[in-house]
Amino acid sequence: MDWQLLGLSFITVFLAEIGDKSQLAAIALGGSSQNPRAVFIGSTVALILASFLGVLAGGSFALILPEKLLKAIAAIGFAILALRLLWVHEESRE
Repeated sequence: MDWQLLGLSFITVFLAEIGDKSQLAAIALGGSSQNPRAVFIGSTVALILASFLGVLAGGSFALILPEKLLKAIAAIGFAILALRLLWVHEESRE
């Protein structure tokens, strides 16, 4: 087991999930539910399944496309998201 990769994956996903819409939905469901344990189990299984599907998709793309191309696509995607966030933020100020 690659413990460094495990730790990096955990920290990355944990920090990315703090304060996102799924966490807010879990808070709302947990606060209005008579059974918060069911909300916890449901949201945990959903996060595990979504992560599993992401890992499968990433592994499949890695078999088809070269690593440099995947990194370039990811970099371009993140740059587009960053520019879009800046652009939408600027429009909302006007």
